Amino acid sequence: MPIYEYRCDDCGHELEVLQKMSDAPRTECPACGEPTLKKLISAAGFRLKGGGWYETDFKSGQKKNLHDGGKKDSTPPCAKTGSCPAAE
Repeated sequence: MPIYEYRCDDCGHELEVLQKMSDAPRTECPACGEPTLKKLISAAGFRLKGGGWYETDFKSGQKKNLHDGGKKDSTPPCAKTGSCPAAE
């Protein structure tokens, strides 16, 4: 569940509330009791820094080399088995 920040327009009281996304926004200030509580827009509480997430991060052994780095094999698959039709 996300944590939402609220601020009262009357008294300036700020609070964080853990609530479902489907819950209605709170309106009553717990400090002064007035219905002037407004939801604030804030940045996320975490950051994904660095080079990024890779498919090899949590793999081991032979499973690490899943991506070929964009290299294309110019040899047709039939050449590996020796069953290519003769060129005309």
